[in-house]
Amino acid sequence: MDKERLKNLIKERSLKVAEEPIFKLSSGRLSRYYIDLKQITFDPESLYTLGRVMYESIKDLRPDGVGGLTLGADPIAYSVAMISYLEGSPIKPFVVRKEPKAHGTGRQIEGLLKAGDRVVVFEDVITTGASALKAVQACQKEGYEVLCVYAVVDREEGGRENLEREGLKVFSLFKVSDLL
Repeated sequence: MDKERLKNLIKERSLKVAEEPIFKLSSGRLSRYYIDLKQITFDPESLYTLGRVMYESIKDLRPDGVGGLTLGADPIAYSVAMISYLEGSPIKPFVVRKEPKAHGTGRQIEGLLKAGDRVVVFEDVITTGASALKAVQACQKEGYEVLCVYAVVDREEGGRENLEREGLKVFSLFKVSDLL
């Protein structure tokens, strides 16, 4: 029920479709469609629904932490952390900066995890997989065990395959073909 509601919310609020490829993606490519999940993650009901669905999807993996590259993964990790706490199985959120801090401790990852902790790397939308891979590599550098990459939407443009070639398990709640 929650997953179907989330799918409908994404279709209504986040999916933009054009006749011609007019949307510039972070990879630099142009596409006929754009998925702006901030329209979900900035809305309380949608964010709650997303957190519930993602928590249900990953809870059996029993991760210590969830997070990914800022900014797309941050609200997903926070919502899953809150839901996990309410369910009595707290999972800690973490944030991966695009680059290590240039001051203070110089950390690239913020959170309350330690080497050896098991983590799920979140991604809002997978296109090429480059952002998720950057987050995975930062986690591995910190000594975290990366259980998998879990995206809200897989654009089905090779990102999953790129990540799998790196030996990663990749899951998504939806494929773009589910939404079109």
